[in-house]
Amino acid sequence: MTKRYGFWTLTFLVIANMIGAGVFTTSGFSLMDLGSPGLVVLAWVAGGLIAITGAFSYGQLIKAMPESGGEYLFLSRAAHPLLGFIAGWVSLIAGFSGAIAFAATALEAYVLPEGTRPGWMPAGTLAVCSILLAGLFHGRNPRLGALVQNSVVVLKLVLLSAILLFAAAQFSSETMPGVSAPTVDLTGWALVSAFAGSLVWISLSYSGFNAAVYVADEVEAANLTIPRAMVAGTGIVMVLYLLLNAVFVYAPPPEAIKAQADVATIAAEFIGGTAFASFVRWTIVTCLLTSVFSMIMTAPRVYAKMADDGLLPGFIRMQGGSPGRAILLQVALAVLLVLISSLQGLLSYLGLTLSISAAGSVCCLFLSGVRTKPLAHYSNLIPLVFILCTLIAAGIMVSFNPWQLLGTAITFAIGAVAYVLTRIYRPKADLLASPGIKEALAEDMQEPPQS
Repeated sequence: MTKRYGFWTLTFLVIANMIGAGVFTTSGFSLMDLGSPGLVVLAWVAGGLIAITGAFSYGQLIKAMPESGGEYLFLSRAAHPLLGFIAGWVSLIAGFSGAIAFAATALEAYVLPEGTRPGWMPAGTLAVCSILLAGLFHGRNPRLGALVQNSVVVLKLVLLSAILLFAAAQFSSETMPGVSAPTVDLTGWALVSAFAGSLVWISLSYSGFNAAVYVADEVEAANLTIPRAMVAGTGIVMVLYLLLNAVFVYAPPPEAIKAQADVATIAAEFIGGTAFASFVRWTIVTCLLTSVFSMIMTAPRVYAKMADDGLLPGFIRMQGGSPGRAILLQVALAVLLVLISSLQGLLSYLGLTLSISAAGSVCCLFLSGVRTKPLAHYSNLIPLVFILCTLIAAGIMVSFNPWQLLGTAITFAIGAVAYVLTRIYRPKADLLASPGIKEALAEDMQEPPQS
């Protein structure tokens, strides 16, 4: 297979995946729950540190299994094909289709704010067009698609830097009402619950830190290049997120942005008036468009890998160096979700589902077939921190609102049923002929556990 992606393309891919709808829509909901701009910024700091531990952990996974496929690959090879299939199913429905729909719907909301959409234009039209455009670019010419994406990501970083520089020039306690706003005194479990819920939402904004692992088959020296690109991209995004959200929650009065999805442009109005708000709005549109493009680039590689292993229909395998038919599948699913879902409805579902899937994948580092050091070795500390922080935040969130687990549980259950049906209706001999599944099911694949 052609090795077409290098360090900078992968770093830009991570940045493009991460800087999407979440950073521009989450803080209003977090401020509603936490009541304090300072606590919201602290939640973004915590989310960033967790994401960096996640990037490091995924780097260790790709060193052990330098192939495309992401969570599906890691869990099916290191644990069991059932778990891998469920992870691939999560990627198909939530990780990419849901996230693409989320970004595309937010893009339309920023291009056409409430009340400005022409009567002749059905809701979702611009969102669907952005998905179709991304599918066209990456489906017809993957190298051209990567080049266009790199160029637009550079433009996105320049525009975001311009916003921050202008905000810094205007920022003062006299002109920014949020700076002197009193904090709400949350205590005990109320504070813990609110912070955990915000952390799960924020994790969705950081979830693209692992984007580079999905194209590993197309990277030269993937076991070295991908880990560096993930950590570099995540670090850049964390700095941008902290600066941006400090502006979002401190520039306007808290009452102006609580429970609002359009926090970025509301803050821009307070900083520089209508003209600056318009500039910020179109910068966000650029960010969201590159997010859609990057996910359309990475997602189909997972489904192509599952098809190679006989767990999805063979027609979506890589053909001619491009997963063209898998891209068509991804575009169709994302368009469907645009038409049936809403921004706020997707937020908690995506954050919770992807958090659990990522934590489960990193757990593979502790299995004997992957682990190269004793369990007590210090190198296992960072992955353990990622797993514990991710699961504790998700667990606290669910304990206060168990219904939020329903969508995630249904997604996992449907994936398990689909796997069983695949095993029933596909001859076992054919399934075992798939190289990845053959390895994963071989009894003697693993070395004896190290102590």
